[in-house]
Amino acid sequence: FWKIKVLNGTFHFLFLMRASIDDFNKVEQAARKFAESVGSGKSEICKPAFLPEAVMFGFLDGKLEAGTIQNLYNNIDNAGADPKYVSRVDVLYVDGTVAIARVLEDNWSGHNFSDYLMLLKMGDDWKIVAKVYHELPKQK
Repeated sequence: FWKIKVLNGTFHFLFLMRASIDDFNKVEQAARKFAESVGSGKSEICKPAFLPEAVMFGFLDGKLEAGTIQNLYNNIDNAGADPKYVSRVDVLYVDGTVAIARVLEDNWSGHNFSDYLMLLKMGDDWKIVAKVYHELPKQK
């Protein structure tokens, strides 16, 4: 990554170190635990990846869903497993102790989502602190 800094009217380009591959892998693993949990219909799989105080926000069927991460756990457990569920995980950004991962989901109980997971590095572990999602319009 490059950063531009202006000193005394002169542009200086600074190279910033990227996060380690290990950090990218740990962020990806946390996001994959979330996707695995959704696909299996078992929230206990993803609970260790989330900070207990984590929150979730998004619109489901046009209604705001906001609150504690327990709402997500309830959704996962109530929906159950779906053999048609597929997902893709992308680590979008890792900067020091903050990361963002995107999880694209198709066929979660008839819904398709783009999820954005905000993660915080706590010691050597990455914990999901927030999930924000967009529900894609239903295909006709």
